[in-house]
Amino acid sequence: MNHSPKVLILSLIAVSTAVAQDTKAPAPGQASAAPAAAAPAFTDTQLLEEFGWYVGKKTGLAEWGFSQAEADSIAKGVLAALNGKDSPYQLQKVGPAMDEFIQKRQTALLQTMRMKNLNEASTFFAKLKGNKNVVELPDGLRYEILKPGDGTAPKPTDMVKVNYTGTLLNGSVFDSSVQRGQPMDIGLDKVIPGWTEGLQKTSKGGKIKLYVPPQLGYGDDGRPGIPPGSVLIFEIELLDINPAGAAATPAK
Repeated sequence: MNHSPKVLILSLIAVSTAVAQDTKAPAPGQASAAPAAAAPAFTDTQLLEEFGWYVGKKTGLAEWGFSQAEADSIAKGVLAALNGKDSPYQLQKVGPAMDEFIQKRQTALLQTMRMKNLNEASTFFAKLKGNKNVVELPDGLRYEILKPGDGTAPKPTDMVKVNYTGTLLNGSVFDSSVQRGQPMDIGLDKVIPGWTEGLQKTSKGGKIKLYVPPQLGYGDDGRPGIPPGSVLIFEIELLDINPAGAAATPAK
């Protein structure tokens, strides 16, 4: 993860291009929306206020825990740039201190998110013990067979073709081959440990639900859309198995 404030600044600029995407037409396969009523009229002032909110929301500024005084300082810098003023300080001199400041704040933010997610994981897995369909393994992985498969289970060195959807505890989807409309071909030794172990509990044609604790997923590192310390929930359909050494279909 790049902690440079340059990335933060660029993200503030780039996120503006995503506004229209949140209101685009439904993707293929989705039901068409009912004819929309006439759009309400908004003033330029209202639209700019909404744009400012959108930028702040999409860049996650609220999660940084800035005080009101700190927020005022950020707004002061933004206004200076909007008014075409020069940087209030020499970038060559202030840059290293700003890098250090941002890194400290981001480290504290990630640690807070990690502890929050670990606490939520503990509560979630405690409740999951009441589900008799869920099997718990010694390393903490939980799985549930949604549909039995046929034949033998894949080996850790095999290639598999799967359709899957991955969600967080709050239900948000962070990755889905189903949504992309394209199954994935991948080696079981090229995925997170929770997948390598979990997919060996089903066979071709089967569907399985994996409850992956952080230590068998992305741990404290996280990924885009996946905060550190997150539990990952996957629903996976095992479409095919290519044993190690057999000709496998190249993944797209």
